[in-house]
Amino acid sequence: MKNKNTEKIDRFALVTRHNIKCNDVCVGIPIGNGEFCFTADGTGLQTFKGNTMSHWAWHSFPLPAGYTQSDIPTTGSFMQGRLIGNGADLVPPDKSALGTYMFDNPHIMNLARFRLLRADGRELSTSEITNVSRTLDLWTGTQTSDFILDGQNVTVVTLVHPSLDAVAVQVESSLINQSALMVVIDFPYPNLYNGDWVGDFNNNDAHKTTMIQSESENRADFTRQVNSENYFSSLSWNVGNLTTIGAHSYSLNAKGSNTLEFVCAFYENDIGDLPSFINVNHASKIHWSEFWNSGGAIDLSESKDDRWVELERRIVLSQYLLAVQSAGRYPSAESGLMGIDAWRSQYHMEMTWWHLAHYGLWDRWSMADKALSCYQNFLPIAQQLASQLNYKGAKWGKMLGPEGRTAPWIGNLALLWKQPHPIFFAELEYNLKPTDDTLNKWANIINETAKHMADYATPDENGVYHLAPSMPPSEQGFTFDSVFDLAYWSWGLSQAQIWRERMGFERVVEWDLVIENLAPLPIVDGVYVHSSEWTDTYTKRAFEHPDPIGVYGMLPLTDAVDPKISLATLLKVWNTWDFDRIWGWDFPWIAMSAARVGKPQIAVEALLKGPIDVIGASPVGSYPYLPANGGILYAVAMMAAGWDEESNENAPGFPDDGSWSVKWEGLKRPPASILTKKY
Repeated sequence: MKNKNTEKIDRFALVTRHNIKCNDVCVGIPIGNGEFCFTADGTGLQTFKGNTMSHWAWHSFPLPAGYTQSDIPTTGSFMQGRLIGNGADLVPPDKSALGTYMFDNPHIMNLARFRLLRADGRELSTSEITNVSRTLDLWTGTQTSDFILDGQNVTVVTLVHPSLDAVAVQVESSLINQSALMVVIDFPYPNLYNGDWVGDFNNNDAHKTTMIQSESENRADFTRQVNSENYFSSLSWNVGNLTTIGAHSYSLNAKGSNTLEFVCAFYENDIGDLPSFINVNHASKIHWSEFWNSGGAIDLSESKDDRWVELERRIVLSQYLLAVQSAGRYPSAESGLMGIDAWRSQYHMEMTWWHLAHYGLWDRWSMADKALSCYQNFLPIAQQLASQLNYKGAKWGKMLGPEGRTAPWIGNLALLWKQPHPIFFAELEYNLKPTDDTLNKWANIINETAKHMADYATPDENGVYHLAPSMPPSEQGFTFDSVFDLAYWSWGLSQAQIWRERMGFERVVEWDLVIENLAPLPIVDGVYVHSSEWTDTYTKRAFEHPDPIGVYGMLPLTDAVDPKISLATLLKVWNTWDFDRIWGWDFPWIAMSAARVGKPQIAVEALLKGPIDVIGASPVGSYPYLPANGGILYAVAMMAAGWDEESNENAPGFPDDGSWSVKWEGLKRPPASILTKKY
C-alpha cells in the first residue's frame, strides 16, 4: 500500500468525478444547506416525487378530545421508579389515545410542493418525460435536468441558498413561451406517510394559506396556519403571472419568454429576505467550493484495486448527503430531510453519534456544533426524567423532537448506549480544541451524564455492578449486562474522570467503584456475546446490529476489553452473521473493528458490502438511512489517519499489499484508548 498523506489532493477532481448522474425521473436527489433541503426529481422540481423540509418545520395534530397539554408528561414517560426487568412503559388505560398522540407528535412536515403541469392543469406522466439527462454538480450544488416533453427541449436548473431556506429554479423551454407548461406550488396539510410526497394535498379545510401579492414587483408573500403552527413563505419570479388555482395552490405562467426563474423562501417566524436566482446561483457556487476545500479529504484514485472507485464514491457522496441534511440546529432524523420515517422523523439520541461524530474526524466540527447544543437544551428534561425514575443525574431520552421529551415506550428508556454519547462528543471537540472553554462547555453535561451512568449500575451481593435492564443496540429485546453497553459504560465513566482531572477536580469515588467492579464483558468460547443471558449470539441471534464487534472499533480500547478476544469476535461475526438482516451503519461498524484488530481486508470489504444507491444513500424500506453515511466517514477517517497516538503508521486500516494507494489530508484521529494495563 502506498500512503501519500503529505501530497496535495486535487479536490476538484476528487469531488467532481463522483457527480451524481441519474436519468431516472422518479429518483429524488436532495439539494440543501444542512438546515433546509429540497428533494428534486428528474424534472428538477417535485413533479413526481420530493419534499421541501427544514429542521425547524415541525407540526403537531390537535390533541385528542378531553386532553390538554398539561396531561402530557414533560419527560414523555408515565413511568415512575427505577426500571425493573423488561416491563413495558405502560400508558394508563384511560390515556391510550394520549399515548398514541405522544408517539405521533411532533412530526416533521413538508413545507410545499413544486411541480411542472400543463397550462390547462393536467398532470404530466412519467412516460411523457423522455431523453432525461440529469446531473448534480457537487462542486456547485447545482442540479441540471434536461429532457424532452412534447418534442421540445426542457432544461431545469435547481439550487438551494447556503444560508437561507430558499430554493431557486430556472426553467428554459419554448413550452413556457407557448403557455403549454407552468409551475404549480402547493401547500399541504401534514400527514405521517412517506409516499411520493409527504402531506395531504386534498385536505383544504384543516389549514389556511393567506397570500399578499405585490403590485409593484413579481413577488408574493404567504402566511401559513397549520393548527397551532405558523410559518411563512415568499415567492419571486422574473416574468409572467402568479395565479391562485386552489385553496392552497398557485400557478406561475411566463408567456412571452422561454425562461422562467423563481425563488421561493421559507421562514419560521416572519417574512424575510428574498434573493434573486442569480444571487442564489452565485452563493451556492461559493459555499460548495469552500466546503469541499475545507476539512478532510481522501483520494484513492491511484489504487490498483478496481473497487477504489466505488469506495471513493461512497466517501464523497456521504459527505454531501450529511452536509445537505445533517448540519442544522437539531440532530437529524434517520431519514434526514428527504421524507418522514416510521419514527415520525424525530431524532434518535443513539443515532446522533452516527450523524455527527464524523465531523470531529473530518475537521468540520462547526457543522455538528449547533445540533449538539441539544444536550444543553434538553438537560433539564433529562434531569427530570432521571429523577422521575429515581435515578441521579441526567437520563437522556431516545426518540425526541425539538421540545426534548421522549415517547412512551420502555425501549426509549432501556436502550442504554445513547447515554455516554455526550461524553464522546465532548472528547471529539477537545481533540480539536483542547482549551478551558471546551472543558467548561461540556463539564456540567458530562457530570450529569456520568452521575446517571454510575447510579444506573446496580451492585449485587458480591459488589459487582450490573446494567439491568438493557436493550442493546441490536434491539432484540431486553436483557442485562449487554456487551456493548458494558464496554461503553467503562469507557464513558473513565473518560468522565479524565475530564475532571483536566479541570483540576478530584476523581469521583463512586464512579471509580463502578469502573473497577463493573460486570465483565460476557465471553463464550473465546468470543464476546450479546450478553451473559444471550449466549446463542452466533446461532439464533446472528442478525441485526452485531453488538460484540463495537466494543473495540467504534470505542477506543479500555481495560474492560481484550483486543485478542475482539479479533476472534470480529472473525466470528464475519463468518456467521446474516448480512441480509443488518442495517446500513452495521457495515462501517464492522470496518472500525476490523481496522483496529488488524484485518484491513475485512475493513474494506465491510465498507463495500452494504447497499448504497445512486445518490449515495443506504435504502431502508421507502426512505434513505443516513447513519450509514456517517459511519462510512468515521470508519474511513480512522482507517486513513489511524487512531492511538503511539501508532505512527499511515492508513493502517487499508491493506498493505500494494493494491491500495491512500492520499489523505485534514483528517483527525478519534479519542485515544484508556489503559492502565498491557495485554
